Amino acid sequence: MATPAPKSGPGNLATFNILHGFPEALVRGMRSSFLADADYHHLTQCETLDDVRLNLSETDYMDALADMGTLIPTGLQKAAVEKLVTEFKYLRTQAIEPLSTFLDFITYEYMIENVMLLLKGTLSGRDINELIAQCHPLGMFKESTMRSIPTFESTPRGYQDLYQTVLVDTPVGPYFAQFLQESSDRSEVSNVLEEVEIEIIKSSLIKYWIEDFAKFVDALSGETAVIMGDLLKVRADTNAINITLNSFGTPLNEPAMRASDRKRLYPAVGHLYPAGTSMLADVGDEDELGRVLELFPMYSSIWNVHAAGSDGKSIDDAFYERDVQMLELAFEGQMHYASFYAYVKLKEQEIRNLVWISECILQQQKEEIHKFVPVFSFNAPWRAGSNKHGRR
Repeated sequence: MATPAPKSGPGNLATFNILHGFPEALVRGMRSSFLADADYHHLTQCETLDDVRLNLSETDYMDALADMGTLIPTGLQKAAVEKLVTEFKYLRTQAIEPLSTFLDFITYEYMIENVMLLLKGTLSGRDINELIAQCHPLGMFKESTMRSIPTFESTPRGYQDLYQTVLVDTPVGPYFAQFLQESSDRSEVSNVLEEVEIEIIKSSLIKYWIEDFAKFVDALSGETAVIMGDLLKVRADTNAINITLNSFGTPLNEPAMRASDRKRLYPAVGHLYPAGTSMLADVGDEDELGRVLELFPMYSSIWNVHAAGSDGKSIDDAFYERDVQMLELAFEGQMHYASFYAYVKLKEQEIRNLVWISECILQQQKEEIHKFVPVFSFNAPWRAGSNKHGRR
């Protein structure tokens, strides 16, 4: 759709290391930077955030926290994200085609989230500096482009200027163009951003990104197409399930909108596509959603966790556990690109874990502190059959 097919593949047994051996060696070496089971054990025993900082000073986060005065959860999250971004950008500088385009695809998701954050904040009158500070560093583009968003007027001409200065001039511009083109069949382009819920726009753009990414990965062929293709299929299915679940109680769940507006948000890839997504389009409540997912073994167990609600475990928690397992497996193969995507997503999970632990300590909720999903843990349920760990 938006991205041309790669001119060459990732290479084979004879050529992969010549082309991409160094960045792959880097990302596999970075695997050793993840917190170990002992680190999590020590963190969960901490009584104060100063204790957390002391324990993290013996991990790979030592330098990231060195200049921080008082440790707070938001500050810890910001420092950890900046560390991840620095590592990712170094990997990107060492990459050549088609790996460089693959790494760019990873950033497109964050660009979409940043633009939607700016649009939503601008429409509600929030300060642009505050909004930019909340944007994810991996999805940043020119500051002049970002600051141009609040300058548009709520007029047809103003929305057209917004499209030309922000949507078109970003790497994810083609996704916005596709959304506006499809929306123009039902309403004027100038009214699209005003009338459609921001989250619906975001879901549409993420859908286009997943489909474009999947097409690019499939064209690469080889192990990358198999492993990364499966990760994207599961990501597409997760989006479809969450869109359906979150639509209950909203206009999107009205019979007239299920097969039109809601179905349009489902990615045209995944294990559920096309039969499963067609059935999801007719779902009207959680019971019907459960009956559809029972037909797909890989999702029936996840839904059963949600339906049971045992131990305070939600469907998002079950998705996190499933994602960590699949992303860890991406490191087991060789000579493919999926390990780069897996590294970013597993680091994000580790950051969620750190924020969760620090928040529990700050709010003195130690009984909830073990509800996270450790990364590369020997005690993970899929490795040791242990169910001691919770989620977050």
